[in-house]
Amino acid sequence: MIVGGAQETVYVTCALIDQARFPSEIITGPQTGAEGSLIEASRERGIPLRIEPSLVRELHPLKDPLAVARLAALFRREKPDIVHTHSSKAGIVGRVAARIAGVRHVVHSAHGWAFNPHQPGLERSLYQTLERSVGAFTDEIVLVAQANLDAAQELKILRSNRYRIIRSGIEVDRFARRPEDRTAVRAEFGIDPAAFLIGSVARLSSPKEPYLLVEALARIAPRHPEAALLLVGDGEYRARTEAAIVQHGLQDKVRLAGLRNDVARLLGACDAFALATRWEGLPRVLPQALAASLPIVSSAVDGTVEAVREGVTGYLVPPSDVDAMADRLCRLACDPAAARRMGEAGFALVEEFSAKKMVCQLEELYSELMTRGRPS
Repeated sequence: MIVGGAQETVYVTCALIDQARFPSEIITGPQTGAEGSLIEASRERGIPLRIEPSLVRELHPLKDPLAVARLAALFRREKPDIVHTHSSKAGIVGRVAARIAGVRHVVHSAHGWAFNPHQPGLERSLYQTLERSVGAFTDEIVLVAQANLDAAQELKILRSNRYRIIRSGIEVDRFARRPEDRTAVRAEFGIDPAAFLIGSVARLSSPKEPYLLVEALARIAPRHPEAALLLVGDGEYRARTEAAIVQHGLQDKVRLAGLRNDVARLLGACDAFALATRWEGLPRVLPQALAASLPIVSSAVDGTVEAVREGVTGYLVPPSDVDAMADRLCRLACDPAAARRMGEAGFALVEEFSAKKMVCQLEELYSELMTRGRPS
């Protein structure tokens, strides 16, 4: 339960779902990390949460079989009607355990796949084989983006009629802009009230490339000396990002906010949003930026192309292309009226990514499953 898209989806689902019809509990491993944790937030919101010590993020020859055995025993005791797994590692371990325990229905949400073009061939092949294997006893796979569904169908992970797209939903109202946030946040971070402020919210770790946003700002600064960058998040790439800031002499123009629980407030201080990433499912931060009425410049990978409408709500650029990122951000800085129009257009479309819609679709899926027999 780090602060990440899949984890936030689970957290919001369990917080908003009709507990009278679908009483739900989160089962998670103990690890968090530099990205932050949602464990306490879940408990504060009254969500039942159980930590399984053997469920770890990395592949582990001893803990993985133990996790399967302990989860299978738990499922036999609790007798859930549905086990719904999220993310690749927990998705494999949890579905194997559910199969052993004879759980009636098994659903998996893929927030992007564990296999991707950047992996060594053997590793990629291993994850593809594992997904096909556990797909054999999965009722339905939920995808957050069409690109992920296309990849699943191409690899024949499940029969074609057992996929559906349900967007990862956000609580839209939380991210509406408030004029007072712009002034207060900029004062807090020592950012000029007149600056063209680019915001980014992401783990400072793979597959994100936050240091490329610093590189882009270095290209923007000679043309737009008023431009500044606010990076929200933490992770293993922090040192690399800090080195890029020093290398380009941008210490007065870049602020590293670290982990924050007031993302909506920080977005309200920005003029544009940027995301540099190599692959994704559909990052929840893009709908959050839409809800904050921000124009977006993002890498064109996987589900990002479904959240950003080119030339309407922002711009899409090739992954890792610093020049293209800098060029599109310069366009927004040059034309504040066009940037505002893009932000307004994004806000008008954000309901597609609302938590309310996501939870309604999940409740429909669970209801359908309870009328079906077990998968063949």
